[in-house]
Parts: sequence; C-alpha cells; structure tokens
Amino acid sequence: MCFECENPDRSGYLERLRDGVAGQSWLVQGVEGSGAYPPWAYTIGLSGYGLPELVVTGMPLPEAAELLNDLAAHSLHASPPSPGERVLLRGGPVIETVLLAEPSVHLVFAEALYGPEIRALQLVHADSRGRFPWSPDYRDGRGGQPVLGVRDGA
Repeated sequence: MCFECENPDRSGYLERLRDGVAGQSWLVQGVEGSGAYPPWAYTIGLSGYGLPELVVTGMPLPEAAELLNDLAAHSLHASPPSPGERVLLRGGPVIETVLLAEPSVHLVFAEALYGPEIRALQLVHADSRGRFPWSPDYRDGRGGQPVLGVRDGA
C-alpha cells in the first residue's frame, strides 16, 4: 500500500487529484505491484460524467495507463464498454469488461472524491494466447491478474 493510501491526513493529495481531474477530465492512479501482488491502475474522474471508472490489474503501469487513457477518452465521446463485452484492442490484447463487485473498496481515491456509490468496470486482458484469467491455463498457470468482479453471464 502506498503512503498516500495509508496516510489518514491525505487532504493535500485529494486536493491535487481534484485539481488534476478539473484540468484534464480524468487521471490514472497507479499502484505498484509487490511480492505476490501484481500492479494495477484505475481512472479517477469518469464518475463526474456519470460514467463508471475503469480498472486494469496485472499489467505494467505504463501499458495500463495507456489503455485506461485510451478507453477513458473513448468513453467520454461514445460510451464505455458494457459488462461482458469483448474488444480487440488495436495492436494489443483482447479485453473483456467485468463489472466490479465493490468498487469503493478498490478505488480508494475515486471513492474519496465521488462517494461510495461509484461504479467501475475492469478491463480484463487476455494473455498472448488469447486466454483469460478464468482459464486454468491462463499465462501457462502463472496467474497474475486478479478479477475484481463476476463475469457477466458467468
């Protein structure tokens, strides 16, 4: 867990986030992986437009930020993907969208700015062979991408 997440007096950081969102429409909050915990990242600001925030787990932070920024921009001018929808990314993996079960538990700073009613979608990405984390041979059995909700229709 990062210092800002653990710090009970984080009002200065929240104010910087609020200013960043006001200036750029959304931000990406990255969380470094450590030990058995893979990195993950999420948007902050889409809730202000009545949209769900977006989350990626198990992807290096620079790639996650690029994916989140691309789909956040798309969501603002079109619409976010629906739960269960699969999207083939240009030059990248296939993703399937999963509705987060408890977004306020995972998206600490989005919840702090927008309240516990926030909604979020996880962009679950396939491995290099097109397998998803719910497949027993995903990444040859190595795992590394926690899914934070239940697949639509699963």
